[in-house]
Amino acid sequence: MSLAERKRQLVRDELTEAALQLLAFQGFEETTIDQMAAAAGVSRRTFFRYFQSKEDVIIEFLSDLGRQLSDGLSARPAAEPPAVALQQTLRVFTDTFWEHPEKSRRLTKIMVGTPALLARYLERQVTWRATLTTGLAARMSTDPVPDLRPAVLVAVAFAAFDTALTRWAEDDAADLDTLLTACFAAAFPPAS
Repeated sequence: MSLAERKRQLVRDELTEAALQLLAFQGFEETTIDQMAAAAGVSRRTFFRYFQSKEDVIIEFLSDLGRQLSDGLSARPAAEPPAVALQQTLRVFTDTFWEHPEKSRRLTKIMVGTPALLARYLERQVTWRATLTTGLAARMSTDPVPDLRPAVLVAVAFAAFDTALTRWAEDDAADLDTLLTACFAAAFPPAS
């Protein structure tokens, strides 16, 4: 990466962090683009070089996490059952939450409680599901076109994940790790 590219990435990272901090603690509707730019020490014009809207700050943050899903699935042990590999792969999202749990919960509440953001998250999820379906099919040595199992397993894993995430956002007393474990257990019960 060139010096100019590293500088651009540094500005983007600082802008993203400042904007997410404001959004988390001030609220989505209450936060303006001018406030986000000022918090990062950049101009409004600079903000628009990196993001088209304040929604894009959250969505791009999710996209960065989404890029890690394919790598996460590939890194899982080859002998691991598909459902376990998916569960552990989806924890890529929540692993980043532990660094700043309060901010993460607030941002999750904003995402699930703001129809436009929720729609954009679900739109991104379509791409993530396709990527994971392809990766899971390769792990299962099957073709995902005629064999529906990889797509169904991925869809069920995301349903469990989204259920846990939504419940966690709604209940301040809930523990995300406990919810994820319970939702994945309900979605993938042990064989009798």
